[in-house]
Amino acid sequence: MSTDNPAQTARDFPVPEPLGAHGPARIIAMCNQKGGVGKTTTTINLGAALAEYGRKVLLVDLDPQGAASAGLGVNALELDRTIYTELMAQRPDITAVTHPTSVEGLDLVPANIDLSAAEVQLVNEVAREQALARVLRPATEDYDVILIDCQPSLGLLTVNALTAAHGVIIPLETEFFALRGVALLVETIEKVRDRLNPRLHVDGILATMYDARTLHSREVLARVQEAFGEQVFETVITRTVKFPDASVATEPITSYAPNHAGAYNYRKLARELINRGDVA
Repeated sequence: MSTDNPAQTARDFPVPEPLGAHGPARIIAMCNQKGGVGKTTTTINLGAALAEYGRKVLLVDLDPQGAASAGLGVNALELDRTIYTELMAQRPDITAVTHPTSVEGLDLVPANIDLSAAEVQLVNEVAREQALARVLRPATEDYDVILIDCQPSLGLLTVNALTAAHGVIIPLETEFFALRGVALLVETIEKVRDRLNPRLHVDGILATMYDARTLHSREVLARVQEAFGEQVFETVITRTVKFPDASVATEPITSYAPNHAGAYNYRKLARELINRGDVA
């Protein structure tokens, strides 16, 4: 197998045309029950790349750790209203918890540790799996894409994200043990599609933290491509210290290091999604 970086050798995708109008949004859940696979990094940087191409993007932080909020410079610990308050509200108002970011066209609905109580409180609610869909419904006409950063679990919050979504992106670290949980995740997605959300579709599996210099990374990527075929994105996200550096700077890599290979990877992923018709 070639040792070349597939992110550089695979075909490229054309720069998309600007949109004449915005909405209705396609909702995409960033999902993997394993932590540390690049969900938040992908949510932030894919959102920023799509915004660069003129798409209006809403990023929804659905992780009580609030990493996506912090990564975009929003201190959610100081906020009285977050995604949690709207999930619990009788009459939710998504606009009241939507914050602009430093990236033009990219807005954020933040989360903090309060969200950890939501799973317990939602258990006794009617249509508990549809709580997030109800909150997001009014926002769909204002955005082209809504990206949901899920927590690393398959609990009720993640089921809410899958119930609200049109598509799922599964970031998958190119490391052997990362493969083990994918079958369980795909089974959960199929159950949600069968019982709650017939429109739900796996947009693709995204190989992350790829290091072309190691045989292990190359072998795992080959196994993923063999197992999942066309479900695997052609774009591959390479491992780099620039991602944590950008997080500390509370910026997407597309603005923190716009000429870096990591920024190139996420712009390419955005173009691939648009080229495939998964995003307008």
